[in-house]
Amino acid sequence: MKHPLSLIPIFLTITILLSACGTPLPTNPFEPGPTLTATVTLTATPTPTETTAPTKTNTPLPADAIPTFLASLEDNGYAHLFAFSPGKLPATRLTNGQWDDVSPSLSPDGQKLVFASNRNDYWDLYLLNLQTGQIARLTDTPEYDGNPSWSPDSQWIVYDTYIKNNLEISIMSTVTAGQIIRLTNSPAADTDPVWSPGGRQVAFVSSRSGENEIWLASLDQPDSERFVNLSQSPDGVENHPAWSPDGKGLAWASSRPNQPENIYVWNANTPTIPARSLGAGSWPVWSQSGEQIATRFQDPNHDYVVAYHLDGSNALQVMPLPTLYGLDWRIIRVSKLPTTFQKASFLTPTPLVQTQVRANAEIPNQRSFLVRLTNVKAPYPQLHDAADEAFRNLRQRAITETGWDPLANLADAYEPLTSSLDPGKGEDWLYTGRAFALNALTLNVGWMMVLREDINGQTYWRVYLRALAQDGSQGQPLSTLPWDLNARYNLDPRSYDQGGLLMDSVPAGYWVDFTDLASKYGWQRLPAQNNWRTYFAGTQFNEFVLTDGLDWRSAMLQLYPADIFITPTVIVIPPTPTNTSLIPIYNTSTPTITLTPTPRPTFTPVP
Repeated sequence: MKHPLSLIPIFLTITILLSACGTPLPTNPFEPGPTLTATVTLTATPTPTETTAPTKTNTPLPADAIPTFLASLEDNGYAHLFAFSPGKLPATRLTNGQWDDVSPSLSPDGQKLVFASNRNDYWDLYLLNLQTGQIARLTDTPEYDGNPSWSPDSQWIVYDTYIKNNLEISIMSTVTAGQIIRLTNSPAADTDPVWSPGGRQVAFVSSRSGENEIWLASLDQPDSERFVNLSQSPDGVENHPAWSPDGKGLAWASSRPNQPENIYVWNANTPTIPARSLGAGSWPVWSQSGEQIATRFQDPNHDYVVAYHLDGSNALQVMPLPTLYGLDWRIIRVSKLPTTFQKASFLTPTPLVQTQVRANAEIPNQRSFLVRLTNVKAPYPQLHDAADEAFRNLRQRAITETGWDPLANLADAYEPLTSSLDPGKGEDWLYTGRAFALNALTLNVGWMMVLREDINGQTYWRVYLRALAQDGSQGQPLSTLPWDLNARYNLDPRSYDQGGLLMDSVPAGYWVDFTDLASKYGWQRLPAQNNWRTYFAGTQFNEFVLTDGLDWRSAMLQLYPADIFITPTVIVIPPTPTNTSLIPIYNTSTPTITLTPTPRPTFTPVP
């Protein structure tokens, strides 16, 4: 039997014939039928069809047709869709509510936006009409559906879906409700599919080679010859492929150990030549002309957008953004956007955290004080008065998102000056009362996963927590191989020298990105110490800090007087000669040194 994908042209032919014969088609092609799985039994061999790639035109565009970013951005604790154009269109909110809308993809005609959302508790695909503002639901399953991409004729949408504890790629018809064809069936994680402008290829990310790489699925080839590894970079982790408008180029993001994440461009005309590096970035999208590539640029705790010409020179200055969860870049007529979108842009949501700093007349010089955390187990369950509200609100949100309380039992919160922390933590934020550390035992029992991210020459960690409900109503599936920190103890010299190894496979189940969740409430992660590969405590993967823009010294002065930075003087007593009668030739002197004890780690004052 032919693979179902080879039957796509036949499905289209049958649809046309039924329409010609008077057979009624669904009045709303985007409304799913009673079942979302189509059983295919046709065995005829189709004649491959080729979709003509778009060509450039000299027809002048209307004045209101401008290159516009369609993005999913963090919006007061949730991810919502926005349209914006630097210098031309201010950020215009397209969706709103206490849910997440991510991974937007604009249809070829520029009128419809498909995206993934958990607005009905489970992750499904939705369609937003940019001319009317109406939203229609495309899928209705308890399993995760996400990362949609249009076919060039707008009659199909390819997306990833969670089937039997594994990410696979499926194709859904926008003409016949409920018609879904499965593209992949592999024990590896397959995700991030994008349809080529020619219509006969789908690029996607897969871990079937042992780590995330870019693969190409040819819809005209049989199963055994359909999939080809494009990136072939065993030392890199690839994500987010994006086709050029003419189908001759494919860009993707690649992160490699001890290197910043870069954008790579592959030329379809010279497929055997490896992709070339373009510049730093982590989520590429092409301009409609195909002459530029815009991308997300990340530092440890912030996102930006930058654009490059194909020669690597900058085409757009770095622009700061909230956390980004999806990006598209197309020319649209902004005057055609409904007024409902403009009204949504003027909404002012209630801040996630409202800090209340109280005065205490008993504390000299108006210094701050510590607040005890209720129902929290830690050596010292206290936090700075300016941090306790952010902690409580994050804790309640974490309970809602994960189904359990990951902040009820901490490895650390505030540490008094008399405590001695691990080596290398003399100026740790735990002393300021503005930090907490998750319980590392959660990692050992499999309820926590960490992903390694090398940024600006330093190593950071992204922490995921396992959702209690594994029915799709909490969290998302992982698509990237986590880092196994405990592999350093398996007596393998290589894994010890590297501080662990990538896991062999993507863990099953649904997970919550705690690092992202914490950042919504102001809590930032810390970089690992330089010795983290041989010193487990130096990873600092579980510590989060609320700096409020302060440096460590300024934060300390909110709690303590400046005297704490003074290092006591070492008093040295003159050595007393001590003679030994056993071996007279070695007549030595034994110095006796008296040190002034210090109750805490000491610091050298800054001039």
